[in-house]
Amino acid sequence: MSKSRRFLPALCASALLVPGAARATDRGCPGLVAPRVVAIGDVHGAYEGFLSVLRLAGLLGEHDHWAGGQTHLVQTGDLLDRGKDAPKVLDLLMRLEGEARKAGGRVHALLGNHEVMNVLGDLRYVNAEEYEHFRTSESIELRARFLRTLTENARERARAAGEKFDADAYRAKLLEQVPLGFVERTAEFSAEGRYGRWLRQRPVVVKINGVVFVHGGLTPEVAELGCEAVNDTVRREITGDIDKTRLETAKSLAAGENGPLWYRGFWKGDEAALLPSVERVLQLLDVRAIVVGHTVTATGRIQSRFGGRVVGIDIGMGEVYGAHLGALEVGPDGSIAALYPEGREEILRPAAAARAAPVPSPLEAGRTPPARYSSRLAYASR
Repeated sequence: MSKSRRFLPALCASALLVPGAARATDRGCPGLVAPRVVAIGDVHGAYEGFLSVLRLAGLLGEHDHWAGGQTHLVQTGDLLDRGKDAPKVLDLLMRLEGEARKAGGRVHALLGNHEVMNVLGDLRYVNAEEYEHFRTSESIELRARFLRTLTENARERARAAGEKFDADAYRAKLLEQVPLGFVERTAEFSAEGRYGRWLRQRPVVVKINGVVFVHGGLTPEVAELGCEAVNDTVRREITGDIDKTRLETAKSLAAGENGPLWYRGFWKGDEAALLPSVERVLQLLDVRAIVVGHTVTATGRIQSRFGGRVVGIDIGMGEVYGAHLGALEVGPDGSIAALYPEGREEILRPAAAARAAPVPSPLEAGRTPPARYSSRLAYASR
C-alpha cells in the first residue's frame, strides 16, 4: 500500500510523556486474579487462525460462543492490518467480551501499534481486500462526493498559495488511493464509528495473576508511570489530544518508539545488558513476568527471555508469517505454559523458581526457525 495514503483522511490521538512522573506503586498497577488466563498474540486479520487458537484453548463452544467460564482472555493487540478479515476479528472479540462477562470471565483486548496507526489515520498496512467488507450499493456515490470535496479543498489551497492546480491529475491520484469501501471504513473507525469507539476505550496494559501483559514492552521509565497512568495517557492521546499526537508522534506515549506499543528492546536487545532494566520493571509493577506481542518470534513458537521474565507470544498467526497457532496459559500462581495443537509446554514455574531462573531461558536452546517461516521474517518488524 502506498505511503501516500497515510493520514488520508486522518482518523484520530496526544499527550506527551511528562518527565519526573510519580513512581508506580501497586495502586498504580492494580492486579486482577483469575482461575485461568489465556493470552493470544498478534492476529493481523487472521480470522480462521484466531478461531482455531480460541478453540484449542477451550474458550469456544457450540457455534463459537464463549465456553471459557471464568477464564480471562488477553489479546495483546494488533488485530488489524495485513490480513483481510480484521472486521470479522473485531466483531468476534466484541461479541465474546459480553458473553465472557456474563459467564464470570473477562476479555481484555489490548491496544497494539496497528490499532493506534489506524486510529491516527495511518492506513499503509490495511489489506486492500478488507475494503470489500465495507462496500455497499452506495459506495460509488459516497466515494464520488468524498473525492469532490477533497479536490475542491486542494483547489482552494492552491489558489490561496498562488499555485497552478491540475484537477484531473489530482483526482486520478486520489482514485488510486481511495478504493470503494474506503469512505465507509473510515466512518466505522472514526471516534463516532462502531469500531472506532470500541478501539479508543481499549487498555494498553493489564496485570493478572502477577503477570503484566502489553503489546510491545515496557521501559523502566514507562513502568514508573504505573498501569493506570499509561492506560489513561494513551487513551487521552488517541481521543481529545489526537491532533497533538499526529503533530508530535515521536514524543507521544501511544506512538513513540520507546512507548509500550512500539518498544522492542527487551526482545531484541542483549539479555545480560538489559537484565537490570527488566528487573526494575518487574519491581515497579510488582510482577514476576512480562508478556508481550509485537515482535514475531524466530521459531514460530512462544519463547521466553531473561530466564522466563519476558515471554513473547507473537508467533506469526498471519499467513505472511507462516500461520502458526498457539496461546499462553497463566495459572493463579503465576505459572506459565504454552498451548499448541500438539500439546502443552511449561515455560515458567511459580514465583520463587521464576525469580531464580537463569538467563537465558532453556526453552530457547536448540530451536531453529522453520524454513518456510524464516524467509518471511523480514516483514516482522513493521
